[in-house]
Amino acid sequence: MQTVDVTAGSKASTPTHTLARNHDWIRRAPVQDGVERIEAFFQHNGYALHRHDTYAIGRTLAGVQSFHYRRSVRNSLPGGTMVLHPDEVHDGQAGTDEGFRYRMIYVEPAVFQAALGGKPLPFIEGGLSDDPRLAGATEALLQGIDRALDPLEQDDALFDLAHALDAVSAGRPLQRLRPSADFHAAQLARDYLHASLERPVTLDELAAASGRDRWSLSRDFRAFFGTSPHRYLTMRRLDAARQSMLRGMALVDAAAATGFADQSHMTRHFVAAYGVTPSRWLRMLTSNLR
Repeated sequence: MQTVDVTAGSKASTPTHTLARNHDWIRRAPVQDGVERIEAFFQHNGYALHRHDTYAIGRTLAGVQSFHYRRSVRNSLPGGTMVLHPDEVHDGQAGTDEGFRYRMIYVEPAVFQAALGGKPLPFIEGGLSDDPRLAGATEALLQGIDRALDPLEQDDALFDLAHALDAVSAGRPLQRLRPSADFHAAQLARDYLHASLERPVTLDELAAASGRDRWSLSRDFRAFFGTSPHRYLTMRRLDAARQSMLRGMALVDAAAATGFADQSHMTRHFVAAYGVTPSRWLRMLTSNLR
Protein backbone atom coordinates (compact mmCIF):
# COMPACT_ATOMS: atom_id res chain seq x y z
CA MET A 1 0.00 0.00 0.00
CA GLN A 2 1.15 3.55 -0.72
CA THR A 3 0.14 6.22 1.78
CA VAL A 4 0.21 9.95 1.35
CA ASP A 5 -0.07 11.38 4.86
CA VAL A 6 0.15 15.13 4.91
CA THR A 7 -0.06 15.74 8.65
CA ALA A 8 3.29 17.11 9.73
CA GLY A 9 5.10 14.61 11.91
CA SER A 10 2.38 11.96 11.68
CA LYS A 11 3.21 8.26 11.56
CA ALA A 12 1.09 5.57 9.98
CA SER A 13 0.82 2.05 11.30
CA THR A 14 1.79 0.54 7.92
CA PRO A 15 4.57 1.34 5.44
CA THR A 16 3.69 4.73 3.96
CA HIS A 17 4.51 7.39 1.42
CA THR A 18 3.83 10.78 3.03
CA LEU A 19 3.25 14.37 1.94
CA ALA A 20 3.30 17.27 4.42
CA ARG A 21 0.41 19.47 3.36
CA ASN A 22 -1.85 20.73 6.15
CA HIS A 23 -3.82 17.79 7.58
CA ASP A 24 -4.74 16.13 4.31
CA TRP A 25 -3.72 12.58 3.49
CA ILE A 26 -4.16 9.97 0.78
CA ARG A 27 -3.54 6.23 0.99
CA ARG A 28 -3.24 4.53 -2.38
CA ALA A 29 -3.24 0.81 -3.05
CA PRO A 30 -1.26 -0.37 -6.08
CA VAL A 31 -3.19 -0.45 -9.35
CA GLN A 32 -4.43 -3.99 -9.91
CA ASP A 33 -5.83 -5.16 -13.26
CA GLY A 34 -7.30 -1.83 -14.30
CA VAL A 35 -8.54 -0.84 -10.83
CA GLU A 36 -7.02 1.81 -8.56
CA ARG A 37 -8.20 2.15 -4.93
CA ILE A 38 -7.62 5.07 -2.56
CA GLU A 39 -8.70 6.35 0.83
CA ALA A 40 -8.25 10.05 1.57
CA PHE A 41 -9.01 12.92 3.91
CA PHE A 42 -9.15 16.58 2.91
CA GLN A 43 -9.70 19.49 5.24
CA HIS A 44 -10.55 21.99 2.51
CA ASN A 45 -9.84 21.67 -1.23
CA GLY A 46 -8.81 18.35 -2.68
CA TYR A 47 -8.66 18.57 -6.47
CA ALA A 48 -9.13 21.27 -9.08
CA LEU A 49 -11.54 20.68 -11.95
CA HIS A 50 -10.35 17.73 -14.03
CA ARG A 51 -11.62 14.72 -15.97
CA HIS A 52 -10.27 11.22 -16.45
CA ASP A 53 -11.42 8.33 -18.57
CA THR A 54 -12.25 5.94 -15.72
CA TYR A 55 -15.32 5.51 -13.61
CA ALA A 56 -14.75 6.94 -10.12
CA ILE A 57 -16.97 5.05 -7.67
CA GLY A 58 -16.83 5.56 -3.95
CA ARG A 59 -18.29 6.36 -0.60
CA THR A 60 -17.95 9.27 1.80
CA LEU A 61 -17.01 7.89 5.22
CA ALA A 62 -17.18 11.09 7.27
CA GLY A 63 -18.10 14.74 6.69
CA VAL A 64 -19.55 16.28 3.55
CA GLN A 65 -17.80 15.77 0.22
CA SER A 66 -18.78 18.51 -2.24
CA PHE A 67 -18.00 18.53 -5.92
CA HIS A 68 -19.05 20.25 -9.12
CA TYR A 69 -20.49 17.73 -11.56
CA ARG A 70 -22.61 18.13 -14.68
CA ARG A 71 -23.31 21.83 -14.08
CA SER A 72 -24.37 21.40 -10.43
CA VAL A 73 -22.82 21.16 -6.98
CA ARG A 74 -23.28 17.73 -5.41
CA ASN A 75 -22.92 16.90 -1.73
CA SER A 76 -22.03 13.33 -0.82
CA LEU A 77 -22.85 12.17 2.71
CA PRO A 78 -21.98 8.89 4.45
CA GLY A 79 -24.22 6.03 3.35
CA GLY A 80 -24.60 6.86 -0.33
CA THR A 81 -22.55 5.85 -3.35
CA MET A 82 -20.77 8.22 -5.73
CA VAL A 83 -20.59 7.22 -9.39
CA LEU A 84 -18.67 9.74 -11.50
CA HIS A 85 -18.59 8.79 -15.14
CA PRO A 86 -15.69 8.78 -17.59
CA ASP A 87 -14.78 12.12 -19.15
CA GLU A 88 -17.10 14.10 -16.84
CA VAL A 89 -15.48 17.25 -15.38
CA HIS A 90 -15.47 17.36 -11.58
CA ASP A 91 -13.48 18.57 -8.59
CA GLY A 92 -13.52 17.86 -4.85
CA GLN A 93 -13.63 19.91 -1.66
CA ALA A 94 -14.91 19.80 1.89
CA GLY A 95 -18.51 20.89 2.36
CA THR A 96 -17.89 21.83 6.01
CA ASP A 97 -14.95 23.01 8.13
CA GLU A 98 -14.56 19.49 9.54
CA GLY A 99 -13.30 18.15 6.21
CA PHE A 100 -14.24 14.84 4.66
CA ARG A 101 -12.90 11.30 4.41
CA TYR A 102 -13.73 8.93 1.59
CA ARG A 103 -12.77 5.79 -0.31
CA MET A 104 -12.81 5.60 -4.08
CA ILE A 105 -12.10 3.07 -6.79
CA TYR A 106 -11.17 4.04 -10.34
CA VAL A 107 -12.24 1.46 -12.90
CA GLU A 108 -11.40 1.51 -16.60
CA PRO A 109 -14.61 1.28 -18.69
CA ALA A 110 -13.07 -1.66 -20.56
CA VAL A 111 -13.20 -3.64 -17.31
CA PHE A 112 -16.97 -3.18 -17.14
CA GLN A 113 -17.26 -3.87 -20.85
CA ALA A 114 -15.65 -7.26 -20.29
CA ALA A 115 -18.44 -8.06 -17.82
CA LEU A 116 -21.29 -6.48 -19.79
CA GLY A 117 -20.28 -7.97 -23.14
CA GLY A 118 -20.41 -4.83 -25.24
CA LYS A 119 -23.53 -3.24 -23.76
CA PRO A 120 -23.65 0.56 -23.48
CA LEU A 121 -21.80 1.91 -20.47
CA PRO A 122 -24.30 2.46 -17.64
CA PHE A 123 -25.06 5.97 -16.44
CA ILE A 124 -26.17 7.01 -12.92
CA GLU A 125 -27.95 10.34 -13.08
CA GLY A 126 -26.45 13.07 -10.88
CA GLY A 127 -23.41 11.11 -9.73
CA LEU A 128 -25.00 10.05 -6.41
CA SER A 129 -27.15 7.06 -5.53
CA ASP A 130 -28.81 5.67 -2.41
CA ASP A 131 -29.66 2.39 -4.15
CA PRO A 132 -28.77 -0.53 -1.85
CA ARG A 133 -27.70 -2.63 -4.86
CA LEU A 134 -24.81 -0.27 -5.50
CA ALA A 135 -23.92 -0.07 -1.83
CA GLY A 136 -23.75 -3.86 -1.65
CA ALA A 137 -21.83 -4.25 -4.91
CA THR A 138 -19.13 -1.77 -3.86
CA GLU A 139 -18.61 -3.21 -0.37
CA ALA A 140 -15.80 -5.62 -1.24
CA LEU A 141 -13.96 -3.13 -3.44
CA LEU A 142 -14.21 -0.30 -0.91
CA GLN A 143 -12.96 -2.24 2.08
CA GLY A 144 -9.76 -1.01 3.73
CA ILE A 145 -6.89 -0.68 1.30
CA ASP A 146 -4.22 -1.93 3.70
CA ARG A 147 -4.23 -5.22 1.81
CA ALA A 148 -4.39 -6.20 -1.83
CA LEU A 149 -7.58 -7.88 -2.96
CA ASP A 150 -7.42 -11.52 -3.94
CA PRO A 151 -7.57 -11.53 -7.78
CA LEU A 152 -10.65 -13.76 -7.90
CA GLU A 153 -12.31 -11.68 -5.19
CA GLN A 154 -11.71 -8.53 -7.23
CA ASP A 155 -12.98 -10.07 -10.45
CA ASP A 156 -16.15 -11.32 -8.76
CA ALA A 157 -16.72 -7.90 -7.16
CA LEU A 158 -16.20 -6.09 -10.48
CA PHE A 159 -18.66 -8.44 -12.21
CA ASP A 160 -21.26 -7.75 -9.50
CA LEU A 161 -20.60 -3.99 -9.67
CA ALA A 162 -20.89 -3.88 -13.46
CA HIS A 163 -24.28 -5.57 -13.36
CA ALA A 164 -25.47 -3.48 -10.41
CA LEU A 165 -24.59 -0.33 -12.35
CA ASP A 166 -26.42 -1.68 -15.37
CA ALA A 167 -29.49 -2.51 -13.29
CA VAL A 168 -29.57 0.76 -11.37
CA SER A 169 -29.06 2.83 -14.53
CA ALA A 170 -32.37 1.32 -15.75
CA GLY A 171 -31.58 1.67 -19.43
CA ARG A 172 -29.89 5.10 -19.17
CA PRO A 173 -26.58 4.49 -20.95
CA LEU A 174 -23.71 6.96 -20.96
CA GLN A 175 -24.07 7.02 -24.74
CA ARG A 176 -26.70 5.23 -26.77
CA LEU A 177 -25.54 2.56 -29.19
CA ARG A 178 -26.61 2.55 -32.78
CA PRO A 179 -27.84 -0.83 -34.06
CA SER A 180 -24.74 -1.05 -36.25
CA ALA A 181 -22.28 -0.40 -33.40
CA ASP A 182 -19.31 -2.77 -33.62
CA PHE A 183 -17.78 -3.77 -30.28
CA HIS A 184 -15.10 -5.95 -31.87
CA ALA A 185 -13.90 -3.10 -34.07
CA ALA A 186 -13.70 -0.80 -31.05
CA GLN A 187 -11.65 -3.43 -29.21
CA LEU A 188 -9.25 -3.72 -32.16
CA ALA A 189 -8.80 0.06 -32.17
CA ARG A 190 -8.16 0.04 -28.43
CA ASP A 191 -5.51 -2.68 -28.81
CA TYR A 192 -3.86 -0.64 -31.57
CA LEU A 193 -3.68 2.41 -29.28
CA HIS A 194 -2.04 0.36 -26.53
CA ALA A 195 0.64 -0.68 -29.00
CA SER A 196 1.24 2.91 -30.15
CA LEU A 197 1.83 4.92 -26.97
CA GLU A 198 5.13 6.44 -28.07
CA ARG A 199 4.10 7.87 -31.45
CA PRO A 200 1.32 9.89 -33.08
CA VAL A 201 -1.72 7.92 -34.27
CA THR A 202 -4.27 8.97 -36.88
CA LEU A 203 -7.93 8.07 -37.09
CA ASP A 204 -7.22 6.61 -40.54
CA GLU A 205 -4.77 4.16 -38.93
CA LEU A 206 -7.37 3.13 -36.38
CA ALA A 207 -9.98 2.69 -39.10
CA ALA A 208 -7.62 0.46 -41.08
CA ALA A 209 -6.69 -1.58 -37.99
CA SER A 210 -10.31 -2.10 -37.01
CA GLY A 211 -11.90 -2.53 -40.44
CA ARG A 212 -14.36 0.26 -39.64
CA ASP A 213 -14.86 3.65 -41.30
CA ARG A 214 -13.43 6.65 -39.44
CA TRP A 215 -16.54 8.24 -38.04
CA SER A 216 -18.44 5.07 -37.20
CA LEU A 217 -15.39 3.89 -35.29
CA SER A 218 -15.08 7.22 -33.48
CA ARG A 219 -18.74 7.09 -32.38
CA ASP A 220 -18.54 3.43 -31.35
CA PHE A 221 -15.33 3.94 -29.39
CA ARG A 222 -16.95 6.68 -27.32
CA ALA A 223 -20.02 4.57 -26.64
CA PHE A 224 -18.09 1.46 -25.59
CA PHE A 225 -15.15 3.04 -23.73
CA GLY A 226 -16.54 6.35 -22.48
CA THR A 227 -14.10 8.69 -24.22
CA SER A 228 -12.62 9.52 -27.61
CA PRO A 229 -9.70 7.60 -29.13
CA HIS A 230 -7.41 10.60 -28.66
CA ARG A 231 -8.36 11.07 -25.02
CA TYR A 232 -7.94 7.35 -24.42
CA LEU A 233 -4.44 7.42 -25.91
CA THR A 234 -3.53 10.50 -23.84
CA MET A 235 -4.68 8.84 -20.61
CA ARG A 236 -2.69 5.69 -21.31
CA ARG A 237 0.37 7.88 -21.93
CA LEU A 238 -0.26 9.59 -18.61
CA ASP A 239 -0.52 6.19 -16.91
CA ALA A 240 2.87 5.26 -18.38
CA ALA A 241 4.34 8.64 -17.40
CA ARG A 242 3.20 8.20 -13.79
CA GLN A 243 4.88 4.82 -13.60
CA SER A 244 8.08 6.26 -15.07
CA MET A 245 8.08 9.11 -12.55
CA LEU A 246 7.58 6.69 -9.67
CA ARG A 247 10.63 4.77 -10.88
CA GLY A 248 12.69 7.96 -10.55
CA MET A 249 12.66 9.23 -14.13
CA ALA A 250 12.83 13.03 -14.47
CA LEU A 251 9.62 14.71 -15.63
CA VAL A 252 11.17 15.88 -18.89
CA ASP A 253 12.38 12.37 -19.67
CA ALA A 254 9.06 10.79 -18.67
CA ALA A 255 7.29 13.16 -21.07
CA ALA A 256 9.61 12.27 -23.94
CA ALA A 257 9.42 8.53 -23.23
CA THR A 258 5.62 8.45 -23.29
CA GLY A 259 4.88 10.35 -26.49
CA PHE A 260 4.39 13.94 -25.27
CA ALA A 261 5.97 16.84 -27.15
CA ASP A 262 7.71 18.14 -24.02
CA GLN A 263 7.29 18.46 -20.24
CA SER A 264 4.86 21.38 -20.44
CA HIS A 265 2.69 19.42 -22.88
CA MET A 266 2.55 16.51 -20.43
CA THR A 267 1.88 18.84 -17.49
CA ARG A 268 -1.13 20.44 -19.20
CA HIS A 269 -2.69 17.05 -19.83
CA PHE A 270 -1.78 15.80 -16.33
CA VAL A 271 -3.52 18.71 -14.59
CA ALA A 272 -6.57 18.31 -16.82
CA ALA A 273 -6.75 14.59 -15.99
CA TYR A 274 -5.91 14.52 -12.26
CA GLY A 275 -6.47 18.04 -10.90
CA VAL A 276 -2.87 18.40 -9.64
CA THR A 277 0.52 19.02 -11.28
CA PRO A 278 2.92 16.11 -11.87
CA SER A 279 5.41 17.53 -9.37
CA ARG A 280 2.80 17.83 -6.62
CA TRP A 281 1.47 14.36 -7.34
CA LEU A 282 4.98 12.96 -7.19
CA ARG A 283 5.73 14.72 -3.89
CA MET A 284 2.51 13.28 -2.46
CA LEU A 285 3.71 9.77 -3.16
CA THR A 286 7.44 10.02 -2.49
CA SER A 287 8.13 12.62 0.19
CA ASN A 288 8.35 10.05 2.98
CA LEU A 289 10.93 7.99 1.05
CA ARG A 290 13.65 10.63 1.37
